[in-house]
Amino acid sequence: MKYALPIVAIFAWAGPVPAAPFSEPPRLEKPQAGFYRLKIGKVDVIAVNDGAASFDVLGVLAKDKRETAAKIMAKSYVKSPVEASVNAYIILLAGRAILVDAGTGELFGAKLGKLPDSLRAAGVTPESITDVLLTHIHPDHSGGLTVGGKKVVPNATIHVDKRELEFWSDKSTPEKYPEPTKTYFGQVATTLGPYIASGQVKTFEGGIQIFPGIRSLPAYGHTPGHAYYVLEDGGEKLVFWGDTIHAPDAQFENPSITIEFDVDQKAARAQRQKAFADAAKNGYLIALDHMYFPGIGRLRKEKVGYRWIPAPYINDSPKP
Repeated sequence: MKYALPIVAIFAWAGPVPAAPFSEPPRLEKPQAGFYRLKIGKVDVIAVNDGAASFDVLGVLAKDKRETAAKIMAKSYVKSPVEASVNAYIILLAGRAILVDAGTGELFGAKLGKLPDSLRAAGVTPESITDVLLTHIHPDHSGGLTVGGKKVVPNATIHVDKRELEFWSDKSTPEKYPEPTKTYFGQVATTLGPYIASGQVKTFEGGIQIFPGIRSLPAYGHTPGHAYYVLEDGGEKLVFWGDTIHAPDAQFENPSITIEFDVDQKAARAQRQKAFADAAKNGYLIALDHMYFPGIGRLRKEKVGYRWIPAPYINDSPKP
């Protein structure tokens, strides 16, 4: 909590939020179901969708990898722009409703920002959220915290790595980075600022036990304080990977492909390769914010790269 007053003062410099980047007309007239339930041991987890939008992913991958990525994507009949999904996750644990990342809010247009609707459809009101675990502070992960100047999850404590909060609250930092990273600094005051002002932001350092059965795991690179969250119960394990991938149709086969959003390209590449290898070796489930919904599955090592194995769809509850 010791960062509250200094950061509020620093955030006062923030500029206007830019226009939404997704302008193509929607393909669907009616919404899809935006939630999916599963269990890790005896713990209920719900994947909740914030929406999806056409996204020119090739245009923002590292320039020296765009041709390689296009060839890999073509093998799966995928061309840019792709349908970019934005996912978040609910963990119902010991009387807490814990949200992992918070979607886009009002920052990316009408195709996104559906997280509150998905939460309610799953039987979880935004007001009932007790905690938010931010993998990082990019606007598609923290933008949904505040909409129209009002807190969306007003009763929640926001947990974030200390490095991450310090990076995005340093007024001198934006000029050191190109777009789009430079613009992201101006959005933090709008989304996270109200929670900082009310003392609802709690920082941690590195890998710690946050709640029984949930711990943080440093995954620095994509941003300076990017964090994974590990949920374990009954011998089962699910790791929330945040922004480990953005172009799944290319990066699973070639994890060396980076994106311009990576603050540290070299570190992001190394972290992805390390994470892929560990997940494939140990066979646990992973949850991804930009994998096709619900974004939960496993990795298997192949001769070249990795194969994504989606978690099976389960709908075996008794009829009401």
